Amino acid sequence: MRISTFLASAAAAVLMMGAANAQTVGVTDTSIKIGNTSPYSGPASSYGVIGKTHQAFWEAINAAGGLKMGDGKTRKIEFVSLDDGYSPPKTVEQVRKLVEQEEVAFTFNTLGTPTNSAIHKYMNAKKVPHLFLATGASKWGHPDQYPWTMGFQPTYDVEGAIYAQYALQQVKDPKIAILFQNDDYGKDYRDGFLKSLGDKADKLIVKMLPYEVTDPTVDAQVLEMAASGANVFFNVTIPKFAAQAIKKACEIGWQPLHLLNNVSSSVGATLKPAGLECSKSQGLITAQWLMDPTDPQWKDAAGFKEWSAWMDKNFPGNEKVDVNYVFGYNASTLLKHVLENCKDFSRPGIMGCVANIKDFELPMALPGIKVNTSPTDFYPVQQEQLSKFDGTKWVLFGQLYDASTK
Repeated sequence: MRISTFLASAAAAVLMMGAANAQTVGVTDTSIKIGNTSPYSGPASSYGVIGKTHQAFWEAINAAGGLKMGDGKTRKIEFVSLDDGYSPPKTVEQVRKLVEQEEVAFTFNTLGTPTNSAIHKYMNAKKVPHLFLATGASKWGHPDQYPWTMGFQPTYDVEGAIYAQYALQQVKDPKIAILFQNDDYGKDYRDGFLKSLGDKADKLIVKMLPYEVTDPTVDAQVLEMAASGANVFFNVTIPKFAAQAIKKACEIGWQPLHLLNNVSSSVGATLKPAGLECSKSQGLITAQWLMDPTDPQWKDAAGFKEWSAWMDKNFPGNEKVDVNYVFGYNASTLLKHVLENCKDFSRPGIMGCVANIKDFELPMALPGIKVNTSPTDFYPVQQEQLSKFDGTKWVLFGQLYDASTK
């Protein structure tokens, strides 16, 4: 009896130790391992600077001695970022490596709608926090179905609705053409736009064309849309194709009301490659939630000074015209805030911390924008404002649109 009791006690102890270890995967008293995938190669490689910004951010934290976290322990950040080439099958391969081989505590700011869609169910089945995704698809905010996944930026469908309402207000007899990426990212923008048009959509849409991320160009689509007589162009593309569309429309003299999705609004990554004169002549309109680093109105803002000094130190010689550096810095700053205030670094504990953010102000977000989450609200940022490109920078106009109140 004593032997069997001993064996039972020993087995229970082993199970308890196993459970404890399972709850602290990727976390020790001195370090925490975080995983990320970014497109350092492929058609969306212009977004690779976001991953590079994260790497520089955490390297700087480590160089300063690490980060003091909410449980009182100072830890170094092991940030493991892998290239997925913006290819969903590659994302699956790389994320499985991060989770099953690298044994990260969680993934952070993995980029892309089609790529994150490919790992969405896997991350939730594995119960691994899938945090602050670098995509605005609306699907990332459903804790009832996917309690381990949380988005970051304003959602595409809401942004699409903003553009639709603006088009109806500004163009007397709108004839609308839509170019969209043929995946969940493009369809989310498209569907939000169409939903906002309501029963007018069938009458107002004169041409709607998809493109594949593997296509060499979208020139043919632009020519077809221009030939349709459209006077409104909703351009739902990633930077490579956005630049092509802007340039081609300029070359053929097509000048509709040109609505450009926010994810391709970078002056450095999109508008310069398209040609600043072409970008100006197109009268581009976008919705913003981040400070445009080319806009001089922010030069005295505390957040801009903080970011600019950090860039000078970590990316010396950089022209600071690419908003993707701003995006990456803001996302890493948000995660830093979470870690500094989190006391429970089990995976469920981490999810509890990210679902309890109150009125946090990102350094390079537009004034009035605050991050808020709750166990039932997995949309951290829900505010945007329209802006127009003037040839050198985006100029804000109108009021801040708050989707959380809609």
